[in-house]
Amino acid sequence: MAAKTLAVAAEPDLPPRTAAQLLVDLQTATLDGLSGTVVERADLGLPSIPLLTGDQSAKLTSLVSGKHTLRVWYSGPDKARVSLLGTQGQSDIIHNGNDTWIWDSQAKEAQHFTGQPGKDEGDAHPTPTDLPKTPQEAADLALKTIDPTTQVSTGTSAKIAGRNAYELVLRPRDTNSLIGEVRLAIDAQEKLPLRVQVLPRGTAEPAFEVAFTSVNFARPDDAEFKFNPPAGTKVEEGKKDAKAAEEQAKQEQQKQENAADKPKTAVIGTGWTSVLVVRSSDANATKGAGSDEEKKAQDAISQLPTGNGGRTFNSKLVSVLFTDDGRVLIGSVTPERLAQVAADPAAALK
Repeated sequence: MAAKTLAVAAEPDLPPRTAAQLLVDLQTATLDGLSGTVVERADLGLPSIPLLTGDQSAKLTSLVSGKHTLRVWYSGPDKARVSLLGTQGQSDIIHNGNDTWIWDSQAKEAQHFTGQPGKDEGDAHPTPTDLPKTPQEAADLALKTIDPTTQVSTGTSAKIAGRNAYELVLRPRDTNSLIGEVRLAIDAQEKLPLRVQVLPRGTAEPAFEVAFTSVNFARPDDAEFKFNPPAGTKVEEGKKDAKAAEEQAKQEQQKQENAADKPKTAVIGTGWTSVLVVRSSDANATKGAGSDEEKKAQDAISQLPTGNGGRTFNSKLVSVLFTDDGRVLIGSVTPERLAQVAADPAAALK
C-alpha cells in the first residue's frame, strides 16, 4: 500500500518568499537546541526481510520500511540523542562529549565508543543505518544534489507540528532519475526543516517521509544525554586499549598491503543520475561465497529476473544491476540508465 503523507493542518497565510530566499534560509540557519518527536515512513518497495522491515520495530535497521517513531534531542554539536521507539523496546544513539553509546533495550546490549566521531578514520563510529533519521539529515542530503540539473521552486505553505512552514521543491530535470521531487517544509521562524518527502517520478505519494509531529527549539536538559547501562546489559567497548590499538594498526597495515584484494569502485555521472559501480577483485571472485550470509545473498541474487546483461532489482527509488561479468551497479535511476552505464568503458573497472 502506498505511503500516506503525514497529516498537517490547513495552509497558513505567510509572507511570500522565493525559492532563492528559502535556500539561503536553509543554508544559513543555526541550531542551538532541539527536542521533539519524529515520524519516519518508508515505502520503498523492498521485499519483506525479517529484522529489516516492519512497522514499529525497535531495530535501527528497520527504518528501511514501514512507519516508525523516534525521539530526538540536540544540544550543540557535542550532545545529541536519537531514540527509536518500538512496541517491544527501543534503540538509542547517544553522543555526549567524548562518549557515544548505541543501546538496544530488547537485546540488552550496548556499544560504547570514546573519542570524537570522524576525527580519526580508524575510530569512526559505525552507522546503524544510512537512512536519515531527522528532517535536518534528510534536508542536508537533498541540498547536496542541487546543481544545474535541479529545478528549484516553492510549494504550498503548511502547518507542521503546530508551526508554520514554507515549502521548497527540488525536481530532477533528467527523466532517468527515479526521484520525481523532494519536498522540504521549512520552519517560518527558525528556518530549519520540519519535514522532508521524497516522491518517485510519476506518483503523488511519498516513498520516504520524515517529519516532526512535535518540536521544541529550546536546549534539552543535560540529563537527556547521560546514559548508564541498565542492570543486565552486555556492554561492548569500541575504543581499544593501547595494546589492542597496536594490533589494529598492524591489521590496517596488512589491509593496505592486500589492497589488490579490495573491490574496485567508481561513481559514473553526477547529481541525481550518478551510479555507483563495484567490482570484486579477481582474488575475491575466485574465493566464492564463504559464509552462510554470503551464500544466502548469492542465492537471493540468483532468483532475481534477468535483463540488461545481468540480474536486476528495481524498487520505487533504487535500481540495482548484478552484471554477468561480476559488477554491481546501484543508483536512484531507471534500469535503462544502469544498462547504459554498464556499457560505459569507464565503468568496466578492469
